[in-house]
Amino acid sequence: MRSTEPLLRVRDLSITHADSLRPSPVDVSFDIHPGEVVLLLGPSGSGKSTLTLALNGLIPHAVPAAMTGTVTAGGLDTTEAMTPTLSTRVAMVFQDPDAQIVTGTVYDEVAFGPENLLLPVDEVHARTEAALRRVGLWERRDENPDRLSGGGRQRLAIGCALAMGSPLIVLDEPTANLDPQGIDDVYAALADVVAAGDRAILLVEHNLDAAMGFVTRTIVLDGAGCVAFDGPPTAVIREHVDELVAMGVWLPAATIAGLRMRDAGATLDPLPLTPDELASALAAASTSPGSSSEGRNDETRRGVSPGTPHPVSSRSARSATEGGDPIVRARDLTVGRGRTEILHGIDLDIAPGTLTAIVGTNGAGKTTLLQSLAGVVPPPKRRVTVSGIDPGRASPRDLASRIGFVFQNPEHQFISHTVFDELAHGLRLQRTPDAEIGERVGAMLARFGLEQKAQVHPFLLSGGEKRRLSVGTALITRPRVLALDEPTFGQDRARASELLALLHDLRDEGTTILLVTHDLQLVAEHTTHTVVLRDGRVHAAGPTADLFRDEQTFASAGLRLPPLQRLLAASGWAIA
Repeated sequence: MRSTEPLLRVRDLSITHADSLRPSPVDVSFDIHPGEVVLLLGPSGSGKSTLTLALNGLIPHAVPAAMTGTVTAGGLDTTEAMTPTLSTRVAMVFQDPDAQIVTGTVYDEVAFGPENLLLPVDEVHARTEAALRRVGLWERRDENPDRLSGGGRQRLAIGCALAMGSPLIVLDEPTANLDPQGIDDVYAALADVVAAGDRAILLVEHNLDAAMGFVTRTIVLDGAGCVAFDGPPTAVIREHVDELVAMGVWLPAATIAGLRMRDAGATLDPLPLTPDELASALAAASTSPGSSSEGRNDETRRGVSPGTPHPVSSRSARSATEGGDPIVRARDLTVGRGRTEILHGIDLDIAPGTLTAIVGTNGAGKTTLLQSLAGVVPPPKRRVTVSGIDPGRASPRDLASRIGFVFQNPEHQFISHTVFDELAHGLRLQRTPDAEIGERVGAMLARFGLEQKAQVHPFLLSGGEKRRLSVGTALITRPRVLALDEPTFGQDRARASELLALLHDLRDEGTTILLVTHDLQLVAEHTTHTVVLRDGRVHAAGPTADLFRDEQTFASAGLRLPPLQRLLAASGWAIA
């Protein structure tokens, strides 16, 4: 039976950040009870991350924002109780794990919270070990957190939240930087947390395929930041799917595939939410009268693509050698951090005009390789060339004119006080006339839906808005090569679709694109070529379509093809 007292009570909550023109979220009310796993959905800019910051008092105590309404956590009013006290009621895992790592070892980081609660030493040790084992970091407990990959630091942040023992854990995109096994490990740990029934979880997540079997309730914020829907996830998605699509929120890949099938004329009842449900729908479609595999026309088969609406199959057919000599070349590239060697003798060619994904498990060296090719981490001299220059010896201005870089965490590249100036910075370095700067910045603001944010400080943007700004700053100088680290992280479905469509348009214009991603469904649908890393070495490389025909190529590198990719391929329905 549901406890009569909720762990969290939110009433008529509205939050307006400093320099913002309107509140977001707006007039939000809900309760969370023990045993619930609540999925918070909404388009970018709807106030999801802002809402999470108010749940343990970071707003208004630490983050400058005007707040109306009330938030009560464990019986404490968050505007009156201090954040350290509230942390025993609500534990936070932020979108950027680096924002909460403060100590020198993995063990000390997890122990830090319980120690500050003045718990007995034995209990601190017990909580720390249990949390680290749950997130798979016990064997690395003596390492510096800086040595962990982005996904490893995210698991560390989750371990810190588990060790606090708080009744409510709030997680903002907890699996965004994790490989498939890491995602499974995180959800297994979180399932253990709520199994006893005395805790609850509030989850902001766009990987709904992993979350669907875990969540018990879904709250949807609309574009204005108001609660649009609140109920069981199955009911919310199936009953309001058209409105959710119009909002641009993320949906399960199987649901998007089902919508494509429905638009192509198939009858699906109920709308599938999981790969298993889609498999049943495909089986029914293939056995119904007049719907044999031979009877499906090409248009219908293309209609089931589960990704964004931008068709790419025709663009993916270009050969690896199209365009002549490689525009990016690495030879015997070895890169270390401190005394640890991360990349070992990498040989790699990237043909001009291609869209290449770099994939691998957490710690395989993906980000290090991308940063080395782009000169963000200067590679050893004479090991890399990009558009005819050596990133190990080039000046920042020369490098920026050849390759644009988008960091995994947007904040790592912001240097100006307004969104306008952030976009204008690269053009000013190139001594672009003011009139042209105004024109090009204005066009970029419009392209990424940031017109109303031009005079806002970049750090006050939502997570999705920061990502769009970071991409805009890399694009505005019109480099020949664009490198992006997890480009769809923090984006709603509509903005991710727009970004991927933009990348394809840039490629059609001649830009070569490199991206690091954990999203193999994105790789299958949108890239021409793929590089698979394993333990800092090139495990496989080639046209994406060729690599995806051999599942063992990915399995031997510790990766799994997306269930939907395997299902559609096996059933004879094509990926557009």
